[in-house]
Amino acid sequence: MREWCAPEHEPLLLAEGKGCVLRDQHGREYLDGNSSIWTNIHGHGHPVIHAAIKEQLDRVAHTSFLGFTHEPAIRLAKELVDFFPEGTLTRAFYSDDGSTAVECALRMALQFWRQNGCPERDTILAFDHAYHGDTLGAASTGGIPLFKGSGNDFGYRTLRVPDLDRLDALTRDEPRRLAAVILEPLIQGSAGMRLWPRGMLAALRQWCDRHDVLLILDEVMTGFGRTGMMFACEIEGVTPDLICLAKGLTGGLLPMAATLTTERVFEGFLGREKTFYYGHSYTASQLGCAAALASLRVFREERVLESLPGKTACFTSLLDGLRALPRVKEIRQCGMIAGIEIGPFDTALLTGAAVCLAARKHGLLTRPILDTLVLMPPLCVTSSELERMTRALKLALEEVCG
Repeated sequence: MREWCAPEHEPLLLAEGKGCVLRDQHGREYLDGNSSIWTNIHGHGHPVIHAAIKEQLDRVAHTSFLGFTHEPAIRLAKELVDFFPEGTLTRAFYSDDGSTAVECALRMALQFWRQNGCPERDTILAFDHAYHGDTLGAASTGGIPLFKGSGNDFGYRTLRVPDLDRLDALTRDEPRRLAAVILEPLIQGSAGMRLWPRGMLAALRQWCDRHDVLLILDEVMTGFGRTGMMFACEIEGVTPDLICLAKGLTGGLLPMAATLTTERVFEGFLGREKTFYYGHSYTASQLGCAAALASLRVFREERVLESLPGKTACFTSLLDGLRALPRVKEIRQCGMIAGIEIGPFDTALLTGAAVCLAARKHGLLTRPILDTLVLMPPLCVTSSELERMTRALKLALEEVCG
């Protein structure tokens, strides 16, 4: 904030957006290279989603969901659970954002076991370098000390492991203490877009089944087409016990989240003394539900998923053109998600941030994770826009790194 508050600093004020393009206070245009922090799916100003929000606004914008319901929430829950095999994920619980979607899943898992005969299952297994949100419970399962701020010893009782192989080294009693395992499937976002080995997710599902441990998948980043499928877990044929959705749920227009779970977990909360007390003021906001329903309609009508293999191949080819640059250490890609790691640099130099700042002059907005440059465009991106994004990064790398 020291640099932000300096008198000579002029903040970048984003004033307009259309498709993949954003405009600042001076009318300068930029390509949205990280989908407005990984949220935007169909581009800015999509007419179908805008129309749905306006139509809902003429009815009612928001009413309490505590003890009430409404049609958009019912329809959205039905559409979400229908993405998964029949009889698996059958119930939806709404909240506000990715962190609260994770909070819901963690609290459901712990409370489920405590009030259904297994109070000893009081521990969450999480992975090194994970990121699951900034609220206290979600942050306690995170594995990146830098993002915890107030320290690392708070929140839920957590057992942390580096990878799937470490599970084989657990003692006989340790799995019996686990309420759930939480994982970002296929790729860890804030770890620097680090890929899990192929088959890891399916093997983890099998391990959870053997030990009767609930599997929570955090698809806040990976959901809604980012990996090439609607949800990342589909790529390895896995259905979790709880899945956390947010960011792209509304197409990136409004904050909203959903935690889906199974009938088994749902039935574990039936009864006056078993209520799940987790109510948010804007839970299941009608405007959010309307935007989410419209986003799913765009997926169907514009055949978004069908367009992704060609775009992903183009993206891969353009990223390959960056590999020859001397400061590019590694490029990691999963569908329309990419992390370009540069270095080696002293992290205190903030070289990744300097490259992203230089890219602005070439019409690209994105943010790094330390020295990993992130490219995650809206799914409506064209091949020419992808080419301009990668070219902007190339020019910025040459300027900053020589």
